[in-house]
Amino acid sequence: MALGKRKEVAQPLFISTANLPSVRSNPFYDAVNKVLAAHQFDPFVESLCGKFYSDKVGRPGLAPGVYFRCLLIGYFEGLDSERGIAWRCSDSKSLGLFLGYAIDAKTPDHSTISRTRRLIDLETHQEVFAYVLKILANHDLIDGKTIGVDSTTLEANAALRSIVRRDSGQGYQDFLTELAKQSGIETPTREDLAKLDKKRKNKGNNDDWQNPHDPDAKITKMKDGTTHLAHKAEHAVDLGEAGHGAILAVNVCDAVVGDTKTLCDTINEASEHLRTIVDDGRVSDKISEQWASEVVTDKGYHSNDIMRDLTQMELRSYVSEPDRGQRSWTAPDSASDDAALDLLDARDATYANRRRIKGERGKALLRRRGEFLERSFAHAYETGAMRRLHLRHRDNIAKRVLIHVAGFNLGLLMRLKYGLVKPRRLHQAAFFALARLWSAWRRLHAAIGVIEDGIGMIASRIETATTVSAGRAA
Repeated sequence: MALGKRKEVAQPLFISTANLPSVRSNPFYDAVNKVLAAHQFDPFVESLCGKFYSDKVGRPGLAPGVYFRCLLIGYFEGLDSERGIAWRCSDSKSLGLFLGYAIDAKTPDHSTISRTRRLIDLETHQEVFAYVLKILANHDLIDGKTIGVDSTTLEANAALRSIVRRDSGQGYQDFLTELAKQSGIETPTREDLAKLDKKRKNKGNNDDWQNPHDPDAKITKMKDGTTHLAHKAEHAVDLGEAGHGAILAVNVCDAVVGDTKTLCDTINEASEHLRTIVDDGRVSDKISEQWASEVVTDKGYHSNDIMRDLTQMELRSYVSEPDRGQRSWTAPDSASDDAALDLLDARDATYANRRRIKGERGKALLRRRGEFLERSFAHAYETGAMRRLHLRHRDNIAKRVLIHVAGFNLGLLMRLKYGLVKPRRLHQAAFFALARLWSAWRRLHAAIGVIEDGIGMIASRIETATTVSAGRAA
């Protein structure tokens, strides 16, 4: 092969279509488009989003089907930002075909994607998410009887160094400098400010501080122990025996609000999505008749109020109970009669929950919680690259997360019904398969070498023994 040199070539002004390179569509995205087309996805979202588009002549709008496919690509390709989605679509011909663009057409830029997201409201994104759940129900992938709930934190697109006081708007560094001067340090250095800040208590109080660019983000400790401005995402996952771990609802909420305060809202969202499936006559018989009748959570959700609320909602609870030691269920003398009755109701609900989680079914559901519930966070936010957000304000984040998780549900459908994994996973699988073949070949080669050495040693010993026997005979 001769050595070639790279040359700067002027791009032609016109090119014949016969000279265009052939473009192959990706089999995974072809299957996704076939599923969406079979369920009339584009006519549905066009009728749903028509009210957000103007009839007058203006800036060319992005078709709703293209917009929602762009956000699905964010999950399938593991892209965290809308700018990254736009760059990836413009760089890949197969993704352009998935969006419905010709090979010579320009795919949407990130400003068009973000503007379309701002114009379409959150309720419409919720309806699209519920429509994807209907697609899964049509393929018998949703049971709906048991709902598992858990939450995680997502790092906000806001820095701690930019926080200001809620009362005065004073920056954090200016606040520390003023404290240092009050303590007698006229010209404090950065070391002095760091030393002074280290000794302060409750320095990250959300009642006193906020980020002016994203007031919804709150200072909290992340899963890895670091402190950031963050939001909380709570998942409701299908844990029924006939289910496969589909996410039934996503609730993006305040990061510092306790799990016991958001559980009922998440369960209600999941119940509403299941109700839309039941109300649709085409898929109403695809889920369990006892839909939304059981709840499985971890011990962070256990409290007297939650136990009593779940009982009033007619939900069988399987909530892991923290070790609180011996509990007293006697109300104080100063408590009202209603408070005493509430305490007794909480006692009965707690004892019933305790009996259920110790049974065989309770243990099986807790195992499914560890298998499916935690997996949804890993796929959506770790490999799905949404642990670090690139949007601000909770409504914008909720819109992106909803369609991102809808991509998780569609990926579940592709894997279970068509045997197709995400394109990135396919490339990784091919790499690991080649690596396993190479490792097996090396082991086989080493084994052959050991066998050859053994055969050579045996042959030399036979030759030596033959020589010795010949000498003795002589």
